[in-house]
Amino acid sequence: MMELRKANDRGHANHGWLDSYHSFSFADYYDPKHMGFGPLRVINEDRVAAGQGFGTHGHRDMEIISYVLEGELAHKDSMGNGSVIRPGDVQRMSAGTGVRHSEYNHSQDGTTHFLQIWIMPDRAGADPGYQEAHFSAADKDGKLRLVASGDGRDGSVSLNQDAQLYAGLFDGAQRADYALPQGRLGYIHVARGKVSVNGQALEAGDAVKLSAVDRIEISDGDKAEVLLFDLPR
Repeated sequence: MMELRKANDRGHANHGWLDSYHSFSFADYYDPKHMGFGPLRVINEDRVAAGQGFGTHGHRDMEIISYVLEGELAHKDSMGNGSVIRPGDVQRMSAGTGVRHSEYNHSQDGTTHFLQIWIMPDRAGADPGYQEAHFSAADKDGKLRLVASGDGRDGSVSLNQDAQLYAGLFDGAQRADYALPQGRLGYIHVARGKVSVNGQALEAGDAVKLSAVDRIEISDGDKAEVLLFDLPR
């Protein structure tokens, strides 16, 4: 089965300094039909104005991934981590028993555009943790590159969940086939550009949920950046 979610059907909140689209119910946006997919709970597409950001706030028992598309995102947390991530960087913060952090647009003259992704962990009360890794455009050009996984293999950031996240760049004749194991869920989010997934044309912000599907085919890209999630039910 394949369920399409168009970009314009997402929740939307514009706070001036923050323009955010919510793929799943979040904050003041509530839709009982879109509460998550498997352990995937949040995909927010955020644009943060120069010098603005999220003040210090807390999280518990959540795997939080930041994926920067444009600009610079500064991070500080109660574990003592502080860094600035840029396009190609993938950051994972395991909130576990509790962590506080802040996120700001590090630039004073440009918008930061990033995806904030939350995945529910496979157990509560884990130790908080932090990790980041860089994946160049060449790593993702015309193929799916593993960027986050339950076992942290191949240089991916590690998750407290049996989930895998791949990123790929597709243009022209480039294509990729992904074998989805039986009993698993697939989720595709188009971060930018245009692409076809199993023959379905998608644009930036669109997504598809896949279940009882054994193969995911990505083709016909037009400057597309794609995230593929392989998830437990």
